[in-house]
Amino acid sequence: MPSAPVIGILKMPMGNLRSAYNAVYENGFDPMLLDKDGAFDDLSHLIVPGVGNFRAVMQHLEGEGLPARIKDFAASGRPVLGICVGMQLFAERGTESGETAGLGLVHGTVERLPAEEKSLVLPHVGWSTVTVHFDHPVTDGIKPGRDFYFVHSYALQTDNPEEALGETEYGAPFVSIVARDNVVGFQFHPEKSQSNGLKLIENFCRWDGRC
Repeated sequence: MPSAPVIGILKMPMGNLRSAYNAVYENGFDPMLLDKDGAFDDLSHLIVPGVGNFRAVMQHLEGEGLPARIKDFAASGRPVLGICVGMQLFAERGTESGETAGLGLVHGTVERLPAEEKSLVLPHVGWSTVTVHFDHPVTDGIKPGRDFYFVHSYALQTDNPEEALGETEYGAPFVSIVARDNVVGFQFHPEKSQSNGLKLIENFCRWDGRC
């Protein structure tokens, strides 16, 4: 890993690319935007943002030949972060618009929130509490019970509690922060979550991938 963090943000066809870039920049880093031909080997950290349909975004990655680039980067031990649909793509599979294989960087399936069963509307939009279950370098300095900004209808469900770093409830509990080795993901938008969200971004950019 380079001595100074070199943060790469993967270009995605839709979503929060500019706001993710600005959040990294505001923390004192100079991120690089990259596509399939980008210099992945020059990076210390990779961020995969995203908004939209799981299947459509996964098909875009496959069409660009990006799944192998992302998985190879993760296999190198360097820190990888997924935001919103970017986090969902790390799962083994998603069910939006039919079952679709994900990148398999974390365990679990992305499923539709059962909000209607409790007369809640979808998408889940707004501020909700994230309960952090164990210590992790990326959540260091975040006080318990903080709220973060969500926009989604699908979420990760996993039987691996050791990967469920953070949890939120909307109709039912779901994983709002996932962590496995050097891979982390936020279902919410840290770049839209004020000071606590910026702190998470800063922690990730300074993290060496080890817990």
